[in-house]
Amino acid sequence: MFDIDAYQDLAAPVSLDGVDFAAFRARPLSPDVLRCLRFMHDVESHTVCYLRDLLVTPSHADPRVTTFLTMWNYEEHWHGAALGKVLDAHGEPAGDARIGPMRARLGRSDRVAPILNATLGALLGEDFVAVHMTWGALNEWSTQAGYARLAERAGHPVLTELLDRIQRQEARHVAFYATEARRRLAASPRARRLVRWALKTKWAPVGSSVMPRSETEFLLRYLLDGPAGAQAIQRLDANVRKLPGLDGLHVVRGAATAYGVTATAPPEPARVAA
Repeated sequence: MFDIDAYQDLAAPVSLDGVDFAAFRARPLSPDVLRCLRFMHDVESHTVCYLRDLLVTPSHADPRVTTFLTMWNYEEHWHGAALGKVLDAHGEPAGDARIGPMRARLGRSDRVAPILNATLGALLGEDFVAVHMTWGALNEWSTQAGYARLAERAGHPVLTELLDRIQRQEARHVAFYATEARRRLAASPRARRLVRWALKTKWAPVGSSVMPRSETEFLLRYLLDGPAGAQAIQRLDANVRKLPGLDGLHVVRGAATAYGVTATAPPEPARVAA
């Protein structure tokens, strides 16, 4: 069982001690890496709006879940702020200067989201929480993988250090979501059916619902094209298939292919003739 009290005591802004943001002026990141960071900054900074949408569902009734979501939102806010400092070091807008226009661009779709979530939650009842927890686990797994791949591709020691610190906090988020998903899926056949349906038909990469499709396509291709990306996709789908009732799914591979990612399956091992 995930120790929610211990997590509550540990939750804090990601540490920036010793992170030399001035180093980016001497050795700036490439335009492609900065484009990915803009995407990640905007999505992390939008977490409070995801929280808004979830608090109108049955998830709000479970005090363990709401305690976690409060701390999760707090830490995710600071992830966005930390990435904003990297953008700022490159002379790029960050924080309110980016977040305000992004939310204005969403318009009606953003206003409708909590209504749709509330309706879906009312229809599904308690089993909605299993969908939420499994969806959250996959989102956090994929976010971690995205940060790891960006650090690999950028090859910048200061960015690697910062992203490693963010990933360590994301690991706690993964632990809660995956623990809750596993427990709820094991307890309810209906939840397993609903989660399979939701992942197969509705799941999309993190941020794709609020960012332009062109930016989502760029991010996924930059991070996931090629053999290293294929291995990341395989690991993510394997994590999903280990959850109760979700064997046989290839959720991430399907989504990556839909966004134009190539080499989404590693090559078959060569067979040795008998």
